[in-house]
Amino acid sequence: MSEIGDGPAVPWQELALTELKQRREELTAEIGSLEQRRDQLQQEIDRHFVGQADGLSRRVRGFQDYLVGALQELARSAEQLPLVPEPVTLQPSPLDQPAAAPAPAATSDGGGPFSADADLIRGRLKGWREAPDFYAEPWRLRRSLDGDTESLLQDWFLSQGGRGAQPSGGSRGRNVLAAAAAISLLGDLYGDRFQTLVLASEPERLGEWRRGLQDSLGLSREDFGPGSGVVLFEQPGPLVERADRLEERGDLPFIVVDASERSVAIPILQFPLWLVFAADPRELRDEEDLL
Repeated sequence: MSEIGDGPAVPWQELALTELKQRREELTAEIGSLEQRRDQLQQEIDRHFVGQADGLSRRVRGFQDYLVGALQELARSAEQLPLVPEPVTLQPSPLDQPAAAPAPAATSDGGGPFSADADLIRGRLKGWREAPDFYAEPWRLRRSLDGDTESLLQDWFLSQGGRGAQPSGGSRGRNVLAAAAAISLLGDLYGDRFQTLVLASEPERLGEWRRGLQDSLGLSREDFGPGSGVVLFEQPGPLVERADRLEERGDLPFIVVDASERSVAIPILQFPLWLVFAADPRELRDEEDLL
């Protein structure tokens, strides 16, 4: 027998070599295809992320420029806005003279909103001064009035038409009593169609108003609140909003401003019923010393 390398190849060897060559060619072609696909994928990845990054960067820069411009425009607009309305400084009414109440004929013929009820108003005020009812039902005045307070209320109702400033009585207790008498009279005229809104910028002052009205009108704590007859406010903004809502539903707001308030917000003056107690400088200084 001769060796394989010395003689011609047998058929099975040729077949094996042929298969190996074909397999190598197939693998070479497959490798080439995979390399080509790899290159394509790499190019697509590079294009995708570079393009996406560029687009994102452009959008971020665009939004940044817009935001900066908007904030600058807002700042310029804010600088041009009058943020705080000009306050109205109150002075005691020149009509208030303790010994000189308005003459009945002059106030009755004045044509004010209470001119038709002038006799009722004078009668109630005189009765509370001469013969007070200390056991009256709730919302009726249970305290007596002095002559100065009677003149003040007669002037406020019949000369000022229920909207104006009056000089403080010198103490919060005297002012609360005057306001309580006004509330009682308004109850005679309007029934339960009005709500009293009291403005005082300190909780201690509002506490004095609540206790004074409870005592003067026989009220309870349940009579103070948004759904009750008296609402207490420390800031004018919420008070004005409440007054607007009352008018929208057909009711009347009666606004009372404590003498400690140095000025009155202009929107308060638009309403038909408001009583502002104007303190003199000495009373304001004493008030500040107590705080």
